[in-house]
Amino acid sequence: MQFLLILGVLGVLAQWYWVAGSLNTNNDDQVFSITPKTQAEVDVVKNVSSQYETVLWSPAAPEFIREGAEVHLFVPGNSSQAVRELLRTHGVTHAVLLANTKELIEMQTRNASTDPRSGASYYEKYHTLEDIYHWLNKTAMENPDRIKVILIGSSFEKRPLYVVKLSAISTTITNKKAIWLDCGIHAREWIAPAFCLWFVQYSLSFYETNRDIARILDNMDVYVLPVMNPDGYKYTWTMDRMWRKNRSIREDSRCAGVDLNRNFDANWCTEGASHDPCSEIFCGEFPESEPEASAVASFLRRHKETVALYVSIHSYSQMLLFPYSCTRDLAENHAELLLMAKEAALKIKRYYRNVYKYGAGAETIYLAPGGSDDWAYKLGIKYSFTFELQDRGQYGFLLPPSEIPRACKEALVALKTIALRVIEKIPPPA
Repeated sequence: MQFLLILGVLGVLAQWYWVAGSLNTNNDDQVFSITPKTQAEVDVVKNVSSQYETVLWSPAAPEFIREGAEVHLFVPGNSSQAVRELLRTHGVTHAVLLANTKELIEMQTRNASTDPRSGASYYEKYHTLEDIYHWLNKTAMENPDRIKVILIGSSFEKRPLYVVKLSAISTTITNKKAIWLDCGIHAREWIAPAFCLWFVQYSLSFYETNRDIARILDNMDVYVLPVMNPDGYKYTWTMDRMWRKNRSIREDSRCAGVDLNRNFDANWCTEGASHDPCSEIFCGEFPESEPEASAVASFLRRHKETVALYVSIHSYSQMLLFPYSCTRDLAENHAELLLMAKEAALKIKRYYRNVYKYGAGAETIYLAPGGSDDWAYKLGIKYSFTFELQDRGQYGFLLPPSEIPRACKEALVALKTIALRVIEKIPPPA
C-alpha cells in the first residue's frame, strides 16, 4: 500500500512537471512534409534539418534523406519563418502535415485514470512512466499465477528495467520456449509501450476464449519489457516530447543520449550510424556501452536457448521488418522470415484494410547497424522482427489515443500470426 501511495504521488508530480515542460511547446509548432526532387534540394533539406531548431521525424537522420523520398520535419514556431524562407529561396516546396502539434500533445497527455482497474479505457490512453510502474505492480499482484516481474537492470539515471514474464497456468512444463517483446527503445514512440501494456492485458483477459492466445501461451512464455528506455520516455513527458535517444551524458560532449537501437553488437557503428554524440543515430562509445542495451543483451544471452522469437515494437511507418538492417546481405533463413512477414501483413490488410510494408530492414528502408533485432538474430534467435506501428505520417509520433486500439489490434494480428508459425517449427513442450 505504501508503495502504491508513493507511485500515486509520483504520478501527480509527473503531471505537474509535464505542465512545466509543456511551456516549451508553441501553438505555431508544425510538421512539414517535404519531398526533395533533386540532389540540390536534398542538400537544402539536410541543411534545414541539421542547422535549425528542427527535429527530423522521418527519416531518423539527415544522411538518410534521398531524392523523391518524403521527409517529415517538426518545425518549432520560433524557427518556422526562417525555415520557410530558406525553402522558398531555394525553390523547395513543402506542405504542412500537422498544424496542431500542441493540441495533439495535450490530447496524448490527457489521462483521467491511472488505475488499471478502471477498465478497458485504461489501455486506450498513454501513460506516464510512474503509471506504468504502478501498472506492473498491480498486474503482478492480481495475477500471481500468470505474471512474474523480473528486474533485469537499470537505466543510466538508475530507473529500473522491469520485464513481465507472462505464462499459462501450469506447473508441470519445464522446457517451454519463449517470446521476447520489447517496447519503447526510442522514447518518443509512445504507441510502443501502449502496445506492450495492451498485449499483456489482452492475453490475461482472453486466454480462456481466444484459441490463438491460448495456443501461444500453452506453448511459449512471453517476456515483455514495456519500456526499454525509461529515462528517455520520462523526458518526453516532462521536457521534450520529440526526444528519441536515452539520457546518458558524456563529459566530452554538450549533447546527451545514445540511440539504443544503434548500440548493439551487430556491425556496430558502420554505415547508417554515427560517432557524433549530437546525432540522433549516435552509436555510443562501444557496443553495449549503455546500461539499457547491456541489460537486455545480458538477459537474452542467459536465455538464448529458450527465446525462439524476438520482437521489438517501434513507430511509425507501418512496416514488418526482419534481419538484416546492419548489412545488405540476406539472412540465412530470409525466405522463411519473408513468408512470415508477408502472411502477417496480408492478415492486417484483410482484417483492418491497412497496408504494412515488409522485408529485410536494409532493403526496405536503409542501413541501420547496431540494432537489437540483428543482434538477437546473430545470437541465435532465428525468428527476429521489428514492427513499426501506425501510422505513415498523418499523426506520426503524435498518434491520438483514439487510434491506440486499432494500432494495437494490427500489431496483435502480426504477433499472433508469426508466433503461431514459430510454434510449428519448434519442439512442443513436455
